[in-house]
Amino acid sequence: MRIIAMAALLVIWLTSGPALVAQTETQEKPPATAAQTSEELNTREYIILLRKDVKAEKAKLLGSVMQFDAEDAAKFWPIYRDYEAELDKLNDLRVANIQEYVRTYKEMSDAKADELMQNAITYQKQRDELLAKYYARVKEQLGAITAARFVLVEHQLLTIIDLEIDSSLPVVGS
Repeated sequence: MRIIAMAALLVIWLTSGPALVAQTETQEKPPATAAQTSEELNTREYIILLRKDVKAEKAKLLGSVMQFDAEDAAKFWPIYRDYEAELDKLNDLRVANIQEYVRTYKEMSDAKADELMQNAITYQKQRDELLAKYYARVKEQLGAITAARFVLVEHQLLTIIDLEIDSSLPVVGS
């Protein structure tokens, strides 16, 4: 059970969207409910800290690859913050789906497996649509070459995160 809990933590940690290193964000915490244990509250706090670390590291990597001058950076990073905010919302849906998978994988039914896979497929489509939307926005402000570089780098980073997540989850039926 500890492996599953750690896998869930890893999933949450890795699924957060990138942020600007210099950007200070105030992340609102959902109010604690009476039903939450101190372990759940501690886990939630730990996840918040991990997300901040991942966001900072991912933004550093993206910034170094994109190599913006001051003028282009001033155009790009506000667009990217909008992208990140939308990606975070999508990732919250993904995390919930993965948590449900982890919770139910030992007693998986065909119906539950189908529900979880449909959710995962929907998430992937929405993420691809989001990336296409922000490709257009970056292209409008900075040109197609810069927009293509953004999409390629972001896609590579998301693929690495996907691989980490997928490899950390137990396989259903095994």
